Amino acid sequence: MTSLFEQALGADFQRLHPMMRRRFGVGLDAGEACVGRGVMSTIRRGPWWTVPFLQIGRLRNILVPDVGQDIPFTIENYPYRDELGRETVTFVRTYTTRPGRTARFDATMVLVDGRVLDYLGTHQHLAVDLDLEVDDRGGLVVRTGAQRFYEGRVGFRFPMLFSGRATLREHWSDEDEAFHVDLEVRNPVFGFLFGYRGTFTCDWVPAGDAPDRLKPRRTEART
Repeated sequence: MTSLFEQALGADFQRLHPMMRRRFGVGLDAGEACVGRGVMSTIRRGPWWTVPFLQIGRLRNILVPDVGQDIPFTIENYPYRDELGRETVTFVRTYTTRPGRTARFDATMVLVDGRVLDYLGTHQHLAVDLDLEVDDRGGLVVRTGAQRFYEGRVGFRFPMLFSGRATLREHWSDEDEAFHVDLEVRNPVFGFLFGYRGTFTCDWVPAGDAPDRLKPRRTEART
């Protein structure tokens, strides 16, 4: 078995920088987890009217309404098998936005029909298709595609007019021996909504099982 990202990228996975291959090779077969720690040089958001939208997202760890510079953060990638038997990898980011205050963005990823599916939030309310591409630096470019909302018996394709498309770029720099990440979320009509830019380094630890604090409170079967 290979990692979710290796299966989704196919032969292109080998074009990633070796450090990126190790980071996105986290999975049950590899037997290791990745814990990154670093600093967001900037976290920013769009105009004032985006604040209520971001605050609603905070309730289920889907969006971060805070802004600032030089914000410490962690990202924890642990593989585990979910209640449905699917190999899953956590992508949980925790930001120390000010002393004694944190904000968290929860994501868990599975492989469905050869594509990586990203469940967002504490209750996996949003299921987002991911498009993956390897850039000329051996970095990974991740773009979000179709989004579906699930709650109880309710399920529908989320209209993009009321959401945003994210582009995340991550690469390893041999110069400072760190991972660099850059994210922008844009709405097709209203423009820029949210973004961040930062650097981090990683420790690899034995995987075992993902800590319960990183797992969603509800597992969504629908894809």
